[in-house]
Amino acid sequence: MKQYNVTGMSCAACSARIEKAVSKVPGVESCSVSLLTNSMGVEGGVSDTEIIKAVYDAGYGASPKGGGDEESEQADLEDSLKDTQTPVLRNRLIASLIFLVILMYVSMGHMMWNFPMPAWFNGNHVATGLLQLMLTSVVMVINQKFFINGFKGLIKRSPNMDTLVALGSAASYLWSVYVLFLMSDAAAKGESALAMKYLHDLYFESAAMILALITLGKMLEAYSKGKTTDALKSLMKLAPKTANILIDGVETKVDIEKVKPGDIYVVRPGENIPVDGIVLEGSSAVNEAALTGESVPADKEEGDKVFAATINQSGFVKCEALHVGEDTTLSHIIKMVSDAAATKAPVAKIADKVSGVFVPIVIALALLTTIIWLATGAAFGYALARGISVLVISCPCALGLATPVAIMVGNGVGAKNGILFKNSAALERTGKADIVVLDKTGTITKGEPVVTDIITSETFDEKMLLQIAASVESMSEHPLAKAIVKKAQDMELGLYDIKGFNSLTGSGVEGFIDDDKITGGSIKYISTITDIDNKYNEIMDGLTEQGKTPLLFTKGNIFAGIIAVADTLKEDSADAVDRMKSMGLKVVMLTGDNERTANAIGRQAGVDMVIAEVMPDGKENNIRKLSEQGSVIMVGDGINDAPALTRADIGIAIGAGTDVAIDAADVVLMKNTLIDVPAAIQLSRAALRNIHENLFWAFIYNVIGIPLAAGVFVHFGLTLTPMFGAAAMSLSSFCVVSNALRLNLCKIYDVSKYKARKRHGIKAADGEENNNDTANDDARGNQAFYRKEHSNGTDNNESDKDNSNIIEKDNVEMKGDKKTMKKTMVIEGMMCGHCEASVKKALEQIAGVAGAEVSHETGKAVVSCSDDIGEDVLKAAVEAQDYKVVSID
Repeated sequence: MKQYNVTGMSCAACSARIEKAVSKVPGVESCSVSLLTNSMGVEGGVSDTEIIKAVYDAGYGASPKGGGDEESEQADLEDSLKDTQTPVLRNRLIASLIFLVILMYVSMGHMMWNFPMPAWFNGNHVATGLLQLMLTSVVMVINQKFFINGFKGLIKRSPNMDTLVALGSAASYLWSVYVLFLMSDAAAKGESALAMKYLHDLYFESAAMILALITLGKMLEAYSKGKTTDALKSLMKLAPKTANILIDGVETKVDIEKVKPGDIYVVRPGENIPVDGIVLEGSSAVNEAALTGESVPADKEEGDKVFAATINQSGFVKCEALHVGEDTTLSHIIKMVSDAAATKAPVAKIADKVSGVFVPIVIALALLTTIIWLATGAAFGYALARGISVLVISCPCALGLATPVAIMVGNGVGAKNGILFKNSAALERTGKADIVVLDKTGTITKGEPVVTDIITSETFDEKMLLQIAASVESMSEHPLAKAIVKKAQDMELGLYDIKGFNSLTGSGVEGFIDDDKITGGSIKYISTITDIDNKYNEIMDGLTEQGKTPLLFTKGNIFAGIIAVADTLKEDSADAVDRMKSMGLKVVMLTGDNERTANAIGRQAGVDMVIAEVMPDGKENNIRKLSEQGSVIMVGDGINDAPALTRADIGIAIGAGTDVAIDAADVVLMKNTLIDVPAAIQLSRAALRNIHENLFWAFIYNVIGIPLAAGVFVHFGLTLTPMFGAAAMSLSSFCVVSNALRLNLCKIYDVSKYKARKRHGIKAADGEENNNDTANDDARGNQAFYRKEHSNGTDNNESDKDNSNIIEKDNVEMKGDKKTMKKTMVIEGMMCGHCEASVKKALEQIAGVAGAEVSHETGKAVVSCSDDIGEDVLKAAVEAQDYKVVSID
């Protein structure tokens, strides 16, 4: 999307007119104009000259953002965020008030309350009128911008808010000049009483007061609009200006623009990390709150990544630069928030349509009001006052600002908490979701195995068991072995020297500590070495039901104990799922894991449904099926999640996700915590509610204000003078912007109101649906099968399976007319879910393979492919992962 700066806009009618003009240019695919940031985004292969000409012909100015280089774009963004309007408007207001105070003293203080005036004014009504004329003229010159922009828009047939103000003020001024001539004529004829009557018909103070009050409103609006971009401005201030890099071993301070990928830089305690990099030497605690919102510092050591603008708190580190300039994580965040502000939410379309025709309709209403009052016999001055009131009270700005200010503040709140919405539509749609689909590995779980249980025999204690197990497993590269070794390291246990190590494919490992033989592996293998008491078999069955992999160990043919390893839930996963369910959302877990593991993780997390053994293209198909039940959010982090993220109504990429997943997502969570998903939904709902409030008040203000100004309720004693109309207009936009700023107070992590509703059985508000009975039945854990929910006329109770099992295998057929070939491979050596994942990944990377269903329990892999792939290719891929292929059918 090409970005442009736009000048001359004063209200929503301006932005709507520019969008309309640019959209008509051949080749323009879409155009979005932001009144908030005075910018425009255009998509399509159209030259800058054509775009600028279209804007100019519409009565406004435009210029491309940036000169194609990073520094120019950064400078343009900084300029667009600077509040340059408030100081200018403040100076205009002060100058206007100086002359307005004198004018009000003369026109109202002297005439209505007999405030003293110089002697030569006494009885000289023409002199009083001329003084008012001069003071008003000065105020009009000070505020000449209203007239220049207003009449320019009128000439270009694109009237805007300035046109309404200019017409109202000019009408008051010209009428008063005409009356002043009549007064002069009456005074010349000696008709003092008539001259006095004409003096009361002057509206000079209204002409000046309208301009001053509108300027006041504009100043308050500009100040408030500046506040809406505070979050983005604070992010930009974080960008470091210099870096300490090593040049030929000498530490040198250079400007940040001179740092290149591959440069080595050093950071001392208390300094900011200058660019994204990787730690080469040293360790430290780094405060990443600026990027993630996480207040607890992250520990960094050799091999860990660090990010620009985060703060090194404790240690000295030497790093290699990976991403610099606009490629840093901070720059991506700034660009994402800025681009989101330049887009329009679907809810804004109604306001845009109204704004596009608002000003011409108001001008017509003002003329009609004046004519009707004249037709009823009212004095021309009174009729004109009604028409002027209609002009100055009407406010298209409030309509135009209702959505963008809420979007900008909402994006800012999200950015401060590590939640990034890529566009306005994403911020709007996230809160409208009915179903949240969660990938398992890396999203609900930590994505790496850890030791969960240590069960010892009578002759061993935990430390002894873990020490001998870690010693022998330290020689293995298996993920489960690494988990056991890490547990021993965390407990600061020393490891024994292992001799005669041997890895037994499909069984386990063995080695010697002195003269004692240490073995570890599956129950099938260990049972051939020693007798295992039946109580341990029961324990292992329980561990397996929980989705854990039990590994047994012996020392000198004596049973030592069991160490269970599993990919465990993140600390906040169960809480996050509970929050989403309390918010009326149905939570589904989607995974390629086997049924037993998925079943266990699903129960621990508390999800409403689990879909297991899903092939890569199956995720997208399942999202499509779920979309038939309502709006779907997909949350994932891997490459294989990208199609599903794209297919879902809203795709959310979680913190540690791949670049592919992040590119495919609509929302990016900087932290690797699931709790930010309900927070993003909560923020979206709050922003949408705020937009609806703004639109309501903007519409209702005009619906009530225009008839009141026109004198519709005059028989009830209700009417508005032009001055009060101008005051009301000036405050309307300020109120809308101030309401949007309330979003800064939104507690996005507080879902207590939803939980209270759930406890009391109260239906959720704001489009938040309650879960169905099946989904809410937490106590019994009754879950519906996915297939049954998509079959027509099928009884949900019709099943041989236990309803507590919340699993269904995915058997998605290949798209198109191609026949799917399936080959079954018998594989030795797989012991756990991680073995399955390794084989599955290796097979699915082969060109032509659509997917693979792998089970370590059956020792088989069912490969689906669209081409007749050679058995040698399949075999080579699996055996490259150190597993043995026995046969392929």
